[in-house]
Amino acid sequence: MARRLYELVGEDPARRFSPFCWRSRMALAHKGLEAECVPWRFTEAAALAFSGQDKVPVLVDGDRVVSDSWAIAAYLEAAYPERPALFAGRDPAAARLSAAWADAALLPLLGRLIISDILPWLGEGQRDYFRASREARFGMTLEQITADREERVGAFRAALAPMRLVLKGQPFLGGAAPDYADYAVFGNFQWARCVSAFPLLEAEDIVAAWRERMLDLFGGLARDVPHCG
Repeated sequence: MARRLYELVGEDPARRFSPFCWRSRMALAHKGLEAECVPWRFTEAAALAFSGQDKVPVLVDGDRVVSDSWAIAAYLEAAYPERPALFAGRDPAAARLSAAWADAALLPLLGRLIISDILPWLGEGQRDYFRASREARFGMTLEQITADREERVGAFRAALAPMRLVLKGQPFLGGAAPDYADYAVFGNFQWARCVSAFPLLEAEDIVAAWRERMLDLFGGLARDVPHCG
């Protein structure tokens, strides 16, 4: 059975924009593993019934079905130990902290900067679902959520201070080479890049230089996709 990764896409199946799916896509590339992209959209929960849940990413590897980006990373590390390690020193603790920080500290700030920019990339039925579900979650319209983002982007940039401290001494969060700690954070930036032209970083920011290095990895895997910025 071919290896498959179910990934969130827009109306154009080439526009893959889930931060969590990008974590898994980069982890697969790190391991040197190919996986067919199976496009999945917000209202297609039934297509994931075989996985016992309704969210992507979902990896199908032979007879194994693994959902959740962290679980996929742990599975890849255990199933393919002979390939490059996803966790520096084979200890997942640092990468787990990086993923938790990306989820808890960065993702909420980032979502409030770009969420209204996602709508144009969705098909008509998907747009209706996305608007209704997200506006119910936030208690305001998508446009209201991002209305003052020029004033709030400074808070997002300030939240990146821990990254800057690390990147002053090494090119990647994982050290001399990238590992899952990098992919966990990069997924957020790639999500934004695929749906929004809003400038998140200043050109001279050391994080911007790191992002460019990440885009160049694996033959430009993340660079060579439909994007806005």
